[in-house]
Amino acid sequence: MQLVSLPHVLHSKTVSDPHPARSSEKESKRSFLQKVAEFIHPAPDSPDELIETLADAEDNQVIGPESRVMLERVIRMADMTAGDVMVAAPRMDLVNIDAPFDELLHQVITTAHSRFPVYQGERENIIGILLAKDLLKLQRSPDLNIRALLRPAAFVPESKGLNDLLREFRGNRNHLAVVIDEFGRVAGLVTIEDVLEEIVGEIEDEFDIPEDEGDIFALADNSYRVAGDTTIEHVNETFEVALHARDPDDEFDTIGGLIAHEMGHVPKRGEQIHLAGLEFTVLHTKGGAVRWFKVVRDPAADSLLRS
Repeated sequence: MQLVSLPHVLHSKTVSDPHPARSSEKESKRSFLQKVAEFIHPAPDSPDELIETLADAEDNQVIGPESRVMLERVIRMADMTAGDVMVAAPRMDLVNIDAPFDELLHQVITTAHSRFPVYQGERENIIGILLAKDLLKLQRSPDLNIRALLRPAAFVPESKGLNDLLREFRGNRNHLAVVIDEFGRVAGLVTIEDVLEEIVGEIEDEFDIPEDEGDIFALADNSYRVAGDTTIEHVNETFEVALHARDPDDEFDTIGGLIAHEMGHVPKRGEQIHLAGLEFTVLHTKGGAVRWFKVVRDPAADSLLRS
């Protein structure tokens, strides 16, 4: 039996490889990892040293800026927990199992989430998760019991590490978990998007609309959805009002900046403020800023005008 040398086999496989582009891509990935491994050898003694090493690797063009940022986020995420990224309980949008269908539908449309924790009686008593798309089944079959549409709720402790949480999300295909504090009370909720954003940065969602598509949208219920970065001038023109800071020395370009200043703190979802005959409700926040407001004519102001 003739033995074929290993170099000859490798050479033959390379020549006959039907997907040379894939081989090149794999080689490129191996080269990247080899470069990183060689650069950080010997291994750093702490996460902070490793992050500094990655910064040096970027300076030496071993890795690109985006790769460095992502790797750094992955390292820092190892010390983070569900409690660090959750939406706190007072800001959770919950669905009451006993609410009428019209009320449920209005809440789903207004908040524009895809999943809702459902409670019965007290808000602490979460009995399941409702997917917005499942309401279509209820609309087609009004006699259907809404309880039949609920998915099991996943509960995790505040101390749950993000690495473990992401692994669980992927394993059980859940996209949302209810966070419980050390006393067994509901502390908040966390989604797979919250975890992934710690690695890749902000993820665009259904609220994220390109600037060239507009920033003020009229809705069917005579309300409006207004982006937080809409200019005050544009809001004044659209609603025929005269919004401005109370202190003439304060200047703001966007409606989000003006409202945050008037409130005296970073606005939270669900908070309301009345300005210039308009009622602003915070619909969606991200990164410490308001992304969307719901705006309606202030009923109190309208009644004064009619009188």
